[in-house]
Amino acid sequence: MISSLEIQIVSLLEQGDKKAISILYDNYSDALYGVIKKIISDDDTAQDVLQESFVKIWRYSDKYDSSKAKLFTWLYRIAYNTAIDKVRSLKNKDGNEVQIDKSSVYKISAGELNEDVLDIQKHLKSIDEKYQIVINALFFEGMTQQEASEELDIPLGTIKSRLKIGLRELKKIYNP
Repeated sequence: MISSLEIQIVSLLEQGDKKAISILYDNYSDALYGVIKKIISDDDTAQDVLQESFVKIWRYSDKYDSSKAKLFTWLYRIAYNTAIDKVRSLKNKDGNEVQIDKSSVYKISAGELNEDVLDIQKHLKSIDEKYQIVINALFFEGMTQQEASEELDIPLGTIKSRLKIGLRELKKIYNP
């Protein structure tokens, strides 16, 4: 049974009324903060993630469909995914900082380069265009799979499949 509060909030969201976000925050922020705290122990970071979650909730409010999920389930998924994204982001930031003084990037001799892969863009043109587009977006434009999905307007599952098949096709070229 859907509560009258939930009906009111959904109605305000559908109308794009900013009161909705205030009512959502008053009624759901504690529960969502609890979800986030199970993933992120640092209070300041958890508060930031809570705010990011509410920004996403407002930004994507037109995508909420009450026939697919209860309001809290939808809110929970946004907060949970935002927290997971933050954890991944922090791991990447902490673990992959470039140390230029310790880097060997500038010390590679010509003999150490694998000449077979220097022409990858030439070989990329020999595979089907739908695979080229995905590989270009992911490897040469630096997009994540999710970003490529949104930018190219291709479902995420299709992006993953095309990447896998495209890489398999390239492997056939390099390892005949």
